[in-house]
Amino acid sequence: MRLEDILSAAGRHKRKRRVGRGRGSGRGKTSGRGSKGWGARTGSNAQLGFQGGTNPQIRRVPKRGFNNAFFARPVETVNVRDLQRAFADGDTVNAEALVAKGLIGRPDVIVKLLGDGELTHKLTVEVTRASKGAADKVAAAGGTLRCTEE
Repeated sequence: MRLEDILSAAGRHKRKRRVGRGRGSGRGKTSGRGSKGWGARTGSNAQLGFQGGTNPQIRRVPKRGFNNAFFARPVETVNVRDLQRAFADGDTVNAEALVAKGLIGRPDVIVKLLGDGELTHKLTVEVTRASKGAADKVAAAGGTLRCTEE
């Protein structure tokens, strides 16, 4: 068997539509754009929510209430099993160490420790929040847990 004998999967390489190549091609003259109008012009793609010139529904519905999306602080969760895998016995676990190990994205977020998994290392853990199960597992392994909830 040679490389040129191998057939590609059916439909894998779809041919590009060639428009404007004469009437015999089926896509000649107006090249599939119809005749005149907005859709025939260059750069014609309707903006999101455009409803043919009528007042769009998103503008007809009143905007009321409060949305916490702008004010909520992001929370990163870390499980006990992640600490077991990433840290050695006697290490100190804080936001900077978690960022260095790639367990969270950035150090200025709320870090919550969850109790999924097992922990055998004796660790000093400094996080913002911790679940009761996680606190019990850290204590059972002989480590210390300090929560710095604002």
